Amino acid sequence: MENYQITQWCHRFIEEQVKDGDYCIDATCGNGHDTLLLCRLAGSDGLTAGFDIQEQAVEKTKKRLREAGVEEKARIFCCGHEKMREQLAEDPDCRKMLEKTQDGYGSVSCVVFNFGYLPGGAHDLATKAQTSLEAVEQSLELLKKGGIISLCIYSGKDSGFEEKEALMEYLKGLDSKKYLVIMSSYYNRPNHPPVPGLIIRL
Repeated sequence: MENYQITQWCHRFIEEQVKDGDYCIDATCGNGHDTLLLCRLAGSDGLTAGFDIQEQAVEKTKKRLREAGVEEKARIFCCGHEKMREQLAEDPDCRKMLEKTQDGYGSVSCVVFNFGYLPGGAHDLATKAQTSLEAVEQSLELLKKGGIISLCIYSGKDSGFEEKEALMEYLKGLDSKKYLVIMSSYYNRPNHPPVPGLIIRL
């Protein structure tokens, strides 16, 4: 078995979930790796919305998508992910992601979060507990039946502990009749390893 990094662990579930024509959201674009994966999996009939508060991350993501030839299948927004619903509503193409089914479910197949700071970027520019909770709450409302949220929670050195605690407490309190929450761990890895998780809309 390969030596899985946290992103590889999450990608296995994402690859199983996302199908051609799906709506997807990368709530923390970073360097654009997850955004590209979502675009490829959703295919020519799908659409991916990406969010990042850092212009550097947005430009890296757009460049990666452009080089892969899938830029037209994504809409990338330079803003905090807590403004997700607001931005989706203002974009003519992404507005469809806010639509509800007759039974009250959302339309989005997959939402991806990487909580923490941009790899290779400044540690003081990181996701924060309050805005991250707002973004997760909005994402839950957007999920279609069987849709998933992939979570990578990073903490260590000088950041992320408050956010991690807040997220774990929030996830523990989700209605078990509506959502299945699965949290994993690198059980024998020292120095505050990242925490991968999955939320499934039942």
